[in-house]
Amino acid sequence: MPRLGFLAAGVLLAAAATAGIGSAPVEETLRYNINWPSGLPLGEAEISAKSLKPDEASGRRWEFTLKLEAAIPGFAVADLHRSVVTAELCSVLLEKQSERGKRKAKERTSFDLANQSAVRETLGGGGKSEFAVPACARDALAFLYFVRRELGQGRIPPTQTVYFGAGYEVKLEYGGRQPVVAGESRFEADRLLVSVKGPASQAMFEAFFAVDPPRTPVLVRVPFAPGSFTMELVR
Repeated sequence: MPRLGFLAAGVLLAAAATAGIGSAPVEETLRYNINWPSGLPLGEAEISAKSLKPDEASGRRWEFTLKLEAAIPGFAVADLHRSVVTAELCSVLLEKQSERGKRKAKERTSFDLANQSAVRETLGGGGKSEFAVPACARDALAFLYFVRRELGQGRIPPTQTVYFGAGYEVKLEYGGRQPVVAGESRFEADRLLVSVKGPASQAMFEAFFAVDPPRTPVLVRVPFAPGSFTMELVR
């Protein structure tokens, strides 16, 4: 499974539920199964959100985390991502830890929203770079909360740059409403076609959000030959 497609699918599910249409997040944990095209289990993902103490500079803040573990024969994958955002879902900090087989990596991106800049650094003796960002830049976790909030208000977010280390152009298209099965549950869901384009690669996949007040993400399908990898909500 290509790395960009795998991460994009994992991050697309990385959003805890919201209290209601257009409301702020609530503290919650969601769990997903990652499956091979055959339906056999490949791994699991766990998403959590919690409120942080207000900050003098950015006010009320939220922390989102994504834990993802998968086992491809002879190659294990383990990710831990932490995002800190403002009440407007603008990114303040993104921390990433990843393991790909025997390779381990840690990096951090700090966002200075007032000066519209960000610093990305590889921890443990790596490099550092600074780049310009919008006044309300969003990392991948913050962006998914933003998508759910917009869906709850009947809108599809426009194409924009989302930060997950590098910047990725993300385009969403509405694909209609349809019933889907995730785990052992059946949902009425809105289908989004998602295109993610990075500096050197791109991926396309489908995401399904339940037609409920929280707009819960219930299923992602990532198409590859000979079939589609899936990530399904576990109830």
